[in-house]
Amino acid sequence: MCLKKVDQMKVAFVGLGVMGYPMAGHLAKSGFDVCVFNRNSEKARAWQQEFDGRKANTPAEAALGCDIVFCCVGNDDDVREVTLGSQGILAGLSEGCILVDHTTASAHLAEELGALAEAQGKFFLDAPVSGGQAGAENGVLTVMVGGDKAVFEKVKPIMASYAKFSQLMGGIGAGQLAKMVNQICIAGVVQGLAEGFSFAKKVGLDPDALVETISKGAAGSWQMENRYKTMFANEFDFGFAVDWMRKDLSIAFDEAEKNNVELPMTKMVDSFYQEIQENGGNRWDTSSLISRYK
Repeated sequence: MCLKKVDQMKVAFVGLGVMGYPMAGHLAKSGFDVCVFNRNSEKARAWQQEFDGRKANTPAEAALGCDIVFCCVGNDDDVREVTLGSQGILAGLSEGCILVDHTTASAHLAEELGALAEAQGKFFLDAPVSGGQAGAENGVLTVMVGGDKAVFEKVKPIMASYAKFSQLMGGIGAGQLAKMVNQICIAGVVQGLAEGFSFAKKVGLDPDALVETISKGAAGSWQMENRYKTMFANEFDFGFAVDWMRKDLSIAFDEAEKNNVELPMTKMVDSFYQEIQENGGNRWDTSSLISRYK
């Protein structure tokens, strides 16, 4: 494993979506030598104009000479596209170096990539994040990590450029499993808020006074404090999209089936999100559950 000091490391970031773009930006602003790759090259050019860094034509090229490569794309297929093959990250990554996947993907894929990296003398961490677009832009994400402790400790201070907290959850795949729990819990919380706030509207309670009061007690949550104003105003054009939430929940359902775990409430909420999709709300954020209540 690379033994360079943290401030001497070269890093790459593959995937410049709503999460990866600002995450890579925080790495550059923290003084790291950053190379980026995005499948839409216009996005990479825009990033290079905004931040101090280089861009590559392929994921393999981005990984050349880098100690750590971070990846954040859409789903399992996207991860395979940018990591495998002659132009993938693993082809360009040198022996002893590290691939960190921030994509919310399956635990099975994490195990697959971990085994491939190990066979090549390289290291892998699955490290999905929580905090959404705002968390990425403000550099305050939470990272759930699966993999070797020594590798995690090497990467942790670099992830601190865009994360307020990171935790090793266990071996490879454990980060993805923790993210599944995170999404299951969020689904329940947001549905509870949708019902509660809908009730509050009907009975004529003042939203600000209500949330100022109940957020101080057991009902309080990040979702309540950060989404109540827009939920009451029926504004959903920001935050984590319904399409992505359903993708994440489908991963959790697959894993639950493998482990004989029942998720009845989560499946119910998923069906509500399906309704929202069918009514054109694919890109609305997850708090749009309240839109079902008239």
